[in-house]
Amino acid sequence: MDLLTALQRRGMIEQISDETAIREMFAKEQVSFYIGFDPTGRSLHIGHMLPVMAMAHLQRAGHRPIAVVGGATGMIGDPSGRSSERNLITLEEVEKNLNGIKGQLEGFLNFEGDSAAIIVNNADWTSPISYLDWLRDVGKFFTINYMMGKESVRRRLEDRDQGISYTEFSYMLLQAYDFLHLFRTEGCKLQGGGNDQWGNITAGIDLVHKVAGAQAYGLTFPLITTASGEKFGKSAGNAVWLDPEMTTPYQFYQYWIQADDRDVRKYLGLFTFLELEEIDSIVAAHEAEPEKRTGQRRLAAEVTAIVHGLEAVRKVEQATEILFGREIEGLSDQDLGDIFADVPSTELAASLLGELKLLDLLREAGMVKSNGEAKRLLSGGGVYLNNRPCSDPNQVISQAELASETALVLRSGKKKYYLVRFV
Repeated sequence: MDLLTALQRRGMIEQISDETAIREMFAKEQVSFYIGFDPTGRSLHIGHMLPVMAMAHLQRAGHRPIAVVGGATGMIGDPSGRSSERNLITLEEVEKNLNGIKGQLEGFLNFEGDSAAIIVNNADWTSPISYLDWLRDVGKFFTINYMMGKESVRRRLEDRDQGISYTEFSYMLLQAYDFLHLFRTEGCKLQGGGNDQWGNITAGIDLVHKVAGAQAYGLTFPLITTASGEKFGKSAGNAVWLDPEMTTPYQFYQYWIQADDRDVRKYLGLFTFLELEEIDSIVAAHEAEPEKRTGQRRLAAEVTAIVHGLEAVRKVEQATEILFGREIEGLSDQDLGDIFADVPSTELAASLLGELKLLDLLREAGMVKSNGEAKRLLSGGGVYLNNRPCSDPNQVISQAELASETALVLRSGKKKYYLVRFV
């Protein structure tokens, strides 16, 4: 199976400028291609993962990725897919966000070897150009009629209340010039992006043709929604980030494991490197026994490993087992904090270790309000310490009962957890 067909079968391609030519180009030569990333946030989120995965697939097939982090375009704001103008950010904010995004891309792409990826900032070649030079060397190649015909511009023009600023109207030319610059300096012949970027991509193709007399190409990736129609990559109203400080590996894993059954095949194709035949096998097993959530478990493990590494997968799978009753031991304070981030938490003096009785611990943790209630709960077998059943109210809590450096976990019944830290 050729590369383009494989990407299409994975569901990764939406629009393509010249399918036959691109297929032949992939087969005959090493293709330098670029995709742009907006640096208005300090982290990528999983909505960015489809273009990043496409870059990785192309590189694995021997082609050369160029990641353009939009230090210039990010300061302007792309009107595509938006009903209002972006808030402009400062050079300092752009630089800070650039560093975070570069580090995340390095987790997907190989920056050494014959097809080594490069990361560039379009501010480096755009900022030195004067306004008059820009009008003469770029602006003269585009008519207002042409620009107004692009959907991203037309939609905003039709909104009489919002409209579109001259700043955002100019965005298309900036992105088009990126393609021309990379064609000249890196031999870049292909640009990819989200489906809302089609107008900007074709503008770049046209500029390369008009200025350099050469043929360039473009393709887009679909904008993903969930089977229920919700925007992909949102969890409880918040974006699911690749930065572990913004979305913990446990929360990241949980987003994927909670995927709708109807989305499993699609997500396995888009967001993993599994072969298509193996995906078919996983989906068949999942559909035979959907209650086991085989597809979601494999999906969550694969994507978490790509973004956060195998050790993170081990920890989050252990955390998942803990929430289903596995004994809790040998974890770090950070692990416990991630797993039990949303449960009641209490801090007690470390000097109480070796003196505090279980009866008193239940009361101090807020599990019960009185000693009598604690005794009834213990005698009824409803108390668990680190998921181990316990019934002796006089049991002394010592260092040995800690599940991490400073913490232990109490459970009442099947699902009611309490985290206690000794500091």
